Amino acid sequence: MNNLEFAKIFWQIAEFLELKADNPFKIRAYRAAAQNIESLSKSLEEIYAQGGLKAIEEIPGIGTHIGQKIEEQIKTGKVSVLTQLRKEFPQGFLELASIPGLGPKTALLLKKLKIDSLAKLEKAAKSGQLRDLPGFGAKKEKNILRGLNLKKASHGRFLLDEASAHAELLVEELEKLPEAKKILPCGSLRRGQETVGDLDILVVSDKPNIIMDKFVKLAMVKDILAKGETKSSVILKNGLPADLRVVNEKSFGAASHYFTGSKAHNIHIRQLAHQAGWKVSEYGIFNQKGQQIGGQTEADMFAKFRLDYIPPELREMRGEFEAAAKGQLPKLVELSDIKGDLHLHTKATDGLNSIEEMAEAAKKLGYEYILISDHTQSTRVAGGLSESEMLAHLKKIKAANKKIKGLEILAGAEVDILPDGSLDYPNKILNQLDIVIVSIHSNFKMPKEKMTQRIVTALSNPLVKIFCHPTGRLIGQREGYEVDLEKVLPAAQKYNVAIEINAHPQRLDLTDVYCQRAKELGVKMVISTDAHSTDQLELMKYGVMVARRGWLEKKDIVNTQAVRDLL
Repeated sequence: MNNLEFAKIFWQIAEFLELKADNPFKIRAYRAAAQNIESLSKSLEEIYAQGGLKAIEEIPGIGTHIGQKIEEQIKTGKVSVLTQLRKEFPQGFLELASIPGLGPKTALLLKKLKIDSLAKLEKAAKSGQLRDLPGFGAKKEKNILRGLNLKKASHGRFLLDEASAHAELLVEELEKLPEAKKILPCGSLRRGQETVGDLDILVVSDKPNIIMDKFVKLAMVKDILAKGETKSSVILKNGLPADLRVVNEKSFGAASHYFTGSKAHNIHIRQLAHQAGWKVSEYGIFNQKGQQIGGQTEADMFAKFRLDYIPPELREMRGEFEAAAKGQLPKLVELSDIKGDLHLHTKATDGLNSIEEMAEAAKKLGYEYILISDHTQSTRVAGGLSESEMLAHLKKIKAANKKIKGLEILAGAEVDILPDGSLDYPNKILNQLDIVIVSIHSNFKMPKEKMTQRIVTALSNPLVKIFCHPTGRLIGQREGYEVDLEKVLPAAQKYNVAIEINAHPQRLDLTDVYCQRAKELGVKMVISTDAHSTDQLELMKYGVMVARRGWLEKKDIVNTQAVRDLL
């Protein structure tokens, strides 16, 4: 059982308890545990195998109570508390409650209409049967249908971190075989797309039968769809499809390219080959006599067409061929270019670790600085700090900065943008922060024009330096608020405010397309993790993927600079 599956157990317990109006501190503890489990770099089962219950209890945000439930799941395959809670609610309830625009309390009202599935819900909403329920109406029905469409769009798609984690496990197992000379995850995962439909694993081997036998018998495989001499397809236990293909050494470059590029990108490379009188496939580039003339490496693939090497993240048919032909491809930002994280939380609000623990974790990543940016008073659900609490918190940040050597701990806050565009703290408080970052956490359903003006007004405050998760979306869970980014981005450029690429896999906000647009407008970007635990600091790589897909270079990213250049 992987960590995401463990986390799901505690997310579900929290949802059930919230519906029962249980102790809010208990609910928050379960959610914090789930969040931290998702971001662990080591599997719970491995931690338990090495250190038992004690090692589990020592994980931040876990403790004895939740640790015992993890042990129960490992030993028995179930958690009795969750089993009991499921009996108290209708079948299919959590699936209904997960629909954006619905929620658990509203989902319970559907019992009156005997609605216990998404299909029945959609039918009832389309026929107008819901509007007579208490608190419903035509607008509510419309929002539910939008939520259903969002759910459908994300069905069968996996977040980038989950797909990456499973790909890494597959690679780790295959690397144990000496017959596997090279292993490369390809497809949309390699291109860094925000969601992944399936995994494509490419292996170089002279003995494909051994590779195939190992692959289909892996413990993480649920179903075998097909097993052949050079290709096998399976469904993993989390529902993610995975294909394995074995090629020989001389075809590796062609296969890597073929199984990585988008459909449009690959069509264009075939058109270039046709114009040259060649043929291109996953096996190589071939002349009219059928002789292979290229394809051992990806660089060789592009060089044959007089193109510079196109990085995987750019293979989307968005101008990469024209740029490669002219030698104008950007030198994309690398994870190693990042010098610090400018958006993270501590247990002062809704984080799991102390200032010092976050700082020590950042030092291990080689960072030069971090910005402690806990929530402000209006974000009550996240334990936002009042003005006096924030002033006391700033003293703790400065004390930690003096105590910990080799890292600059900057004092900040993630300040709420209020509905009128004003900020959650007065300027006398904001002036005491090293860097002010701002976000929207409320009133998501404002009309587009008013939301846009709200944000532009906030950005005009000269103390604001970074605008975070600028559309407010949660991938597959919540659409972003309606906002005109074609007005927000020029405002950011005008007021010298950087726009965040939030690296959390549920957000990845700003998107790659608008990153490219921001660059065109001269807007600086920041890649931050929004980390709520030490392990989440390692989510930075997903933000870098988005930046690379958006054609961003080191010079476009504020936190590739030294700390002296930030302040």
